[in-house]
Amino acid sequence: MNDMPAADGDCHVLENAKRIAELLDEPYRSFRVGSNASPDVMPIEPLTPLDGMPRSLGGRRVGGRAHCAEDWLAALDRGPLEWSAVYPTLGLYAGYVRDPAYQATLCRAYNDWLAETFYPHCDGRILGVALLPTLDPAAAAAELRRAAGLGHAGVMFPADGTHLLGDARYNVVYEAAQETRIPVAVHASGSPFAPGAEIFPTFIQAHSVAHPYGIIRQFTSMMFEGVFERFPEVNFGFLEAGATWLPWWLDRMDEEYESRGAAEAPLLTRAPSTFVHKGGNVFVGCEPNERMLGQVLDLVGDDVVMYASDYPHWDSDYPGSLQYMRSREDLTDAQRRGVLYEAANRFYYRS
Repeated sequence: MNDMPAADGDCHVLENAKRIAELLDEPYRSFRVGSNASPDVMPIEPLTPLDGMPRSLGGRRVGGRAHCAEDWLAALDRGPLEWSAVYPTLGLYAGYVRDPAYQATLCRAYNDWLAETFYPHCDGRILGVALLPTLDPAAAAAELRRAAGLGHAGVMFPADGTHLLGDARYNVVYEAAQETRIPVAVHASGSPFAPGAEIFPTFIQAHSVAHPYGIIRQFTSMMFEGVFERFPEVNFGFLEAGATWLPWWLDRMDEEYESRGAAEAPLLTRAPSTFVHKGGNVFVGCEPNERMLGQVLDLVGDDVVMYASDYPHWDSDYPGSLQYMRSREDLTDAQRRGVLYEAANRFYYRS
């Protein structure tokens, strides 16, 4: 099984907030660089003390190193993984920023830091995913085009915030993605501040709810507004909520579409379930220990669901998760190869 090639469709970097602050546009750079500057370049830093929730259980659950290309190349070799697509960590909370101008410059600064930190040193094995602002779709479209020029392999929207990605305002982003041939991911933050999770008293409860709800609400918006149908050449990924929600939610959406689609989803011309299939443009990540993964793959095809290590976060079990996925006897060889390699290669336009 170890001979089967593997790629990581969703892992993370640990940001250098000081360097990102130096890359901000003015006047924000002056606010955050210098001896008297505020440290809150990334939005999670001022939020964490307020919620009182110990994400790493006081340091008892600590992830790995992922600050630079050297860290990640060593992690790839431990798998082994052929390559990984890296997403933000603190940047996942960019959807909570309320100032559109600051959100846009924060995304640009993060994307510049990612390119300068990783690409000159990674030998093509680290695929960076650029962060897009949610408050200004025109700025997001411009940043997508700029990110493609920097060499980023994909772009992502935070799932959490006040935005719905099916809104027609985001068409300019999907048009730019179609023209530049770059995939668009939606990634959940798992924050206790996420809509739907803010009412829970402990992190274990909020974290359980936040990831899937953040993803499901954006998936629902984009599906019923016809995004997947109108942009068939754009690959869309929904990450860090697992895969086994997908058949259940598609069944619910099909039922709603049958009853109300003509009246309330006129841009969608066929049932939602018909858009998620082998060779289609909708992808999800998975958790390696999902017991119903085989049945999901039977329904949607073996090149739709991507292995995601989530390394170096506190709840990642990489490389153990990769070894477990490689050894799962309840999956066929084609399904294992699809999850470990083919889906990610197809999503990021590498095949």
